[in-house]
Amino acid sequence: MEMEIKQVIRKWMEGEINNFIKVWFLVIASLTYSYFVSKIVQKGPSRLLTFIPVIFLNILLPLNLHTLHLGVSSGFFLAWLCNFKLLMFAFDKGPLSKNSSNLSLSHFLALSCLPIKAHGHKNNFTKTSQKGLNSLWNYGIKLLLIPFFLKIYDYEEYLHPKIILVIYTIHIYIGLEILLAIIGGLVKSILGIEIEPQFDEPYLSTSLQDFWGKRWNLMVTRVLRPSVYEPVLNISLRFTGRRWAPLPAILATFIVSAIMHELIFFYMGRRWPTWEISCFFLLHGVCLVVEVAIKKYLVGRSGLPRILAAPLTVGFVMATGFWLFFPEFLRSNAMVRATEEYAAMGAFVSDVYTALISHGL
Repeated sequence: MEMEIKQVIRKWMEGEINNFIKVWFLVIASLTYSYFVSKIVQKGPSRLLTFIPVIFLNILLPLNLHTLHLGVSSGFFLAWLCNFKLLMFAFDKGPLSKNSSNLSLSHFLALSCLPIKAHGHKNNFTKTSQKGLNSLWNYGIKLLLIPFFLKIYDYEEYLHPKIILVIYTIHIYIGLEILLAIIGGLVKSILGIEIEPQFDEPYLSTSLQDFWGKRWNLMVTRVLRPSVYEPVLNISLRFTGRRWAPLPAILATFIVSAIMHELIFFYMGRRWPTWEISCFFLLHGVCLVVEVAIKKYLVGRSGLPRILAAPLTVGFVMATGFWLFFPEFLRSNAMVRATEEYAAMGAFVSDVYTALISHGL
């Protein structure tokens, strides 16, 4: 019986990897089309029209993948990062527009989908990239924590639900950081493109503005800022003046982020939205607007000391996350599925290794 289950898992994993290869083959083909079309079509609505089929394809392709690690990550890279970069590139904005005439096809493909910078060379590490990479010890310790978390889940029924949610939070953060570090490291070693830091110790945040703008998931910030925040800011300047123009821009950014998170969660669980995720981001958007307004009103006056501000900020993020963010995450049965995928991937890698050994490779 156990052998039959393992065979089913292996066949399922092989099928998923085959689908993954097909999906990304289509991605490369569609982005190659976008690359050459941009050479002959002027920026503006005309170029946007040529990109629309690619944008829709990027939304649909992740639906062919059903695992958390391949499906959700592909959905994030394609439906969010790639599409927003293409939308900006249609009007000659964003990272793809910088020196686009000198951008090679391979760099265009990588830059479109992945959280990397347009400039940088091998072995040319800046302070920022060093900070983003941290050290091998840092990633090694975090990597060792994952099997520890998986073991804890075996005793989930004996632990308080809030403790499990805290472990989920840490697991997600570590998993994201390691996944992005692996992808970034491969891209840097192959193409020599500088890696963008994705997290900057978010648990040290002293305000919501610090957490969302400078520390958490920075690649999303770098995409949303030029594509949503800055355009809305420019419009707001005409009506509210420079002092208060950032407030509607902040709220608009969180609304767009809420919509995109609902899409990512749909990829994860194939469930129609319950809108709790949207409520989470709208709540944080409103709270951040209030926070910024208070700072503007109290300009020049001292705020809370770091020793109080940091735990209050992180506590608020975690409390609202437990209330609105994680229920949908749990309904997707994400952690159980992740554990099964780790086992399936291990079995698949073992089969590949055995096959290579048997052929003398």
